[in-house]
Amino acid sequence: MKKAKWFYFLLCFGQLFCLSINTLAQNQPVSNQIRTLIEGDSTYFNIAFDPYPLHSRTELISFYSERAFQPGWSKDEQLTCNALELRHLIQNATFDGLLPEDYHLDGLNIFFEKYFSGIPLTPIDLAKVDFLLSDAFILYANHIFGGKVHPEHLHSTWEILQKGKEPKVLEKLYLAVTENNVKKQLFSLQPKFSIYLRMRQSMKKYLELIKRDSGNNWKKIPINESIEILQKSEGIPTVRKRLQLWKDLKPYSMQPGTENIYDSILYEGVKTFQERNGLFPDGVLGKATVEALNKSPQELIKQVSVNMERLRWLPDTTVQEFILVNIANYALDYINKKDTLLHSNAIVGKTYRKTPVFNGAMSYLVFSPTWTVPPTILKNDVIPAVKNNLNYLQSKNMRILDFSGNEIPPSSINWSTVNADNFKYMVRQDPGPSNALGRVKFMFPNKHNVYIHDTPSRSLFSQEDRALSSGCIRIEKPIELAKLLLSDQKKWTDDLIKEALVGDEERSVSLTRKIPVIILYLTFWTDSRKKEQVRKDIYDRDNELYKLMQKPLNSSSI
Repeated sequence: MKKAKWFYFLLCFGQLFCLSINTLAQNQPVSNQIRTLIEGDSTYFNIAFDPYPLHSRTELISFYSERAFQPGWSKDEQLTCNALELRHLIQNATFDGLLPEDYHLDGLNIFFEKYFSGIPLTPIDLAKVDFLLSDAFILYANHIFGGKVHPEHLHSTWEILQKGKEPKVLEKLYLAVTENNVKKQLFSLQPKFSIYLRMRQSMKKYLELIKRDSGNNWKKIPINESIEILQKSEGIPTVRKRLQLWKDLKPYSMQPGTENIYDSILYEGVKTFQERNGLFPDGVLGKATVEALNKSPQELIKQVSVNMERLRWLPDTTVQEFILVNIANYALDYINKKDTLLHSNAIVGKTYRKTPVFNGAMSYLVFSPTWTVPPTILKNDVIPAVKNNLNYLQSKNMRILDFSGNEIPPSSINWSTVNADNFKYMVRQDPGPSNALGRVKFMFPNKHNVYIHDTPSRSLFSQEDRALSSGCIRIEKPIELAKLLLSDQKKWTDDLIKEALVGDEERSVSLTRKIPVIILYLTFWTDSRKKEQVRKDIYDRDNELYKLMQKPLNSSSI
């Protein structure tokens, strides 16, 4: 019985002792609380910040140790303007297509609401706020520098070389709190492309629409059949309002009773909208155009988000001369000293033979090229065609060669037994007007065996959907590109280029410099005129990335 009393006394004494220690800790300066948190083990640290775990404990230890544990976001036990500014920036992380809750907004709001209601924050409260803000700064900085999602987590291929150096986040954090320029330090890590800031403004616009009735009560346009100019439809007034909302059409007056008529002014607005959405600008309100008009602000926000993330993956290295291919835009641009010297329509890989996203260096081009049929096309296209028609090879100006370069007569092969696994030859198409590569190809060696080339199928460039190749990029203006790339070699006059284009043999020409080639996938961007350019997600890649971006960081690793 005595032992039980002594045990009860010791237990009560222990509880009183712990309570005294905690009460004493509440009255200690904020710096002491920060030091206590830093010196605790990881378990203690995690418990202290449950349910808002910190993501950068190592960096936080370095930051506060170098500051002798002094708080960065409060002074004299009052939150600083820097703290208020960072919280405001976190609230607006949606402008970057990111989630404010990833940066402890919910946890911070508990303390900020208490603070704004006039209840003083204790030293331990202020220490926790300091850690949450610093951790949020570090995480947000890393995300706007290099993205929230790593490309390796995607099922699709993204092989563009990423940023080489990590940002000096702790240095930025130190400058933010000591020089009172939180926004400047944080946003200095945004992508340096002017297109990124323009897309950020577009995101603001779409988010504002969500707040208004025009965003929340989005109605589908009731048009099921194609409508041409001067035709009537009950959906025309909605089309008119939609185009005016997107600034593709200015408000104008109409005669009473003509609201449902597809008039000439609306016709011009539709064409402007079609151009902005990568559609053929014929002014017809067809299925694709109505589908684009029905795209809600929520859907556009999704597109802006994923494409801002893709821009964050790109290296910031500035180059004077490069070739840019946007797969989703079916286009190639040759850019030199920030000027677009050539814009060409392009044909890209089919949905089941997708053009990969990667970068390379163009070093030479080939006039009057031969074409060695790739294994996939040999298996799926050529061998079945020859089995069906032995004259197929001759009609396509193709020859069978062994790997020593000797020509093999097609008649010497028992085609009934041939398949892709036992076919021990290669098939090569000679130069000529029907050559699959056309009259010139542009080479930037890569593991995908993808390159840019001409094509004899010129009519395909007039199609709206140009995902038609086997992975390579066919361009509408190959001769113009060749002339630009060879413009610094006086030998290559227009006449010599013209001669090389119709030769019977290949003719390789080395470039005087290696030209970066970037093949990327953007379904949304805001151009230099501040016009939103929206494209169809031809490879269905936006959904996967958006889902990963919407995952809260605490739910699983990304």
